[in-house]
Amino acid sequence: MDWDHEPSVSCRRYGVPPSGGPDRLKPELQTGGSWKASCFVALLILLTVSQFSSTALASTFTASLDRSTIGVNESATLLLKFEGGLPADVPAAPNVPGLSIASIGQSSQFNFINGQSSSILSYNFLVRAAQPGDYTIPALSAMVDGKTLTSQPLKLRVLKSGAPTAESEIIGKNAFLKLVAAKNEVYLGEVLPLEIRLYARQGNLRQQPQLSQDGFTVGKMIQQPVAKTLINNQYYSLLIFKTFVIPVKTGRLLLGPATMLLAVPHPNARVSVFGEIVDWMDATLTADALTIEVNPLPTNNVPSDFNGAVGSYSLNLALSTNAVTVGDPITLTVQIGGNGPIESLTLSSLDTWRDFKVYPPITKVETTDQFGLGGTKTFEQAIIPENADTKELPPVSFSFFDPEQKSYRTVTHPATPIIVRPGPATPAQPTIVVTPTPSANEPKPAADIVHIKSRLGTLAQIRAPLIQQTWFVALQGLPLLAWLSVLLWRKREESLANNLRLHRQRKVAEIIRGGRAELRRLAAANQAEEFFATTFRLLQEQLGERLDLPASAITEAVVEERLRPCGAPEETLTALEEIFQRCNQARYAPQRSSQELASLAPNVESVLRQLQRLNLSNPNDE
Repeated sequence: MDWDHEPSVSCRRYGVPPSGGPDRLKPELQTGGSWKASCFVALLILLTVSQFSSTALASTFTASLDRSTIGVNESATLLLKFEGGLPADVPAAPNVPGLSIASIGQSSQFNFINGQSSSILSYNFLVRAAQPGDYTIPALSAMVDGKTLTSQPLKLRVLKSGAPTAESEIIGKNAFLKLVAAKNEVYLGEVLPLEIRLYARQGNLRQQPQLSQDGFTVGKMIQQPVAKTLINNQYYSLLIFKTFVIPVKTGRLLLGPATMLLAVPHPNARVSVFGEIVDWMDATLTADALTIEVNPLPTNNVPSDFNGAVGSYSLNLALSTNAVTVGDPITLTVQIGGNGPIESLTLSSLDTWRDFKVYPPITKVETTDQFGLGGTKTFEQAIIPENADTKELPPVSFSFFDPEQKSYRTVTHPATPIIVRPGPATPAQPTIVVTPTPSANEPKPAADIVHIKSRLGTLAQIRAPLIQQTWFVALQGLPLLAWLSVLLWRKREESLANNLRLHRQRKVAEIIRGGRAELRRLAAANQAEEFFATTFRLLQEQLGERLDLPASAITEAVVEERLRPCGAPEETLTALEEIFQRCNQARYAPQRSSQELASLAPNVESVLRQLQRLNLSNPNDE
């Protein structure tokens, strides 16, 4: 989530678009494999440029901290930056007593502007301290292109936990967190609605809020739409996360604190040409804990069938039939509806029924709200009457504690008349014939004589062996077919990986397809600033791919410097210059009507298609 200007508030999420600012409400998590592949390709480019470019800048090595003052258990980022050259070895984390310094990855950047190349390779380290004090990160040395370069020493001040820092003051002005409960006194097992409110002027949401809930169970957390509010003559964007908690023990309990990770502008943040903030830092917002008084349930007048349900409920009952024979089942459907923890409800009043055999129920829950606290729970039970004298089903009751009325309540369905017919007459017992005991003098039958089989039994045709069946032989070829398919797929992937130009062409085509849809959406929403930023980015990607140049090196000067010498059609160049001019005007007059944006979107798409068909090459390649 990102708030840029006031009072007009826009919402963004974690990510970095080509313009350098945070992405729009799109959390994108990159896998480690793709990140390593990107770094490998970037290093190859840097090695190639360092060998063939005679205009590269002199090598430099600098070290910097994004924060000079932190609190205990907070973190700062140490950046080791190499410009114009590559270090001979990967820098190791410096060893500073009292500081924990761990590597968190690296990044690379390459620019080629007006015939001059520049490369930047950065190593990032996370710095933490467990004790307050003043620390010094000493000067670091690295071998670059046969020369030893040395950085400057850095100072880091670590304050006690909770002590205000310059960064915390900036964070407090930009964003704060608040924990709000519907009330501060509840009963054991009662549902307590809860809100975690984020007030922010500028920021990127890094993660969902976290709640410390010792003694409580926490329900589902749902994010509400962003709203605007005015506090002390300052506009804030208000983002509310709704949830609920249920106390599981009594007494005076602490609920919270609630924390949330947010990216806020750096104290010395840079701003892009489109007015977007470039430099951000992570900050942890904390909402104070709430004191909740949890009362035990009353011990007097407790119904005999009470099993811990807390809330407000009603009861309905239905039978599959009211006339059966002894031993035939009746399906009893009991429906309990209301507000409370519906999922955890149980029905125990049927356990004491006599003259019936009661089977375990089949349950089904249907909720009517997004938290699952309102709705119905259905119990379907098979019961079998065992006595023909049974005239009715006993009453069905359900007891619960109502926190609003502060008392126990019982909802009951009265006895239901049924007809139970006697079963069929008891069958006669079979007569047992006793075989007389053979005489001891009577000879025993021979054990090796087998009776002649009086019936042939089931006849079946003997099948042919599997090796003679076509389907079995064909099945043996499947592993070979699968191996060949994998081999062809691998060859194709290797060919694509070796052809970087083709790989980039396909990647840019995919970006353009998604960008066209994004342009139409932004035009319909009348988001002029985002519309022209997206337009400029798409033109950079397409022209960079056609000219085999980095997208960041593409400006409006490319029309005269690259396209006209390559013989591009004049109609395409004229349309392209007009779009570049519109993008420049948007920086000073960002307000545009939705009709104007909608009419411009087809022109942008047409120019992108024309550029895609151009057969261009970089003149410097000759």
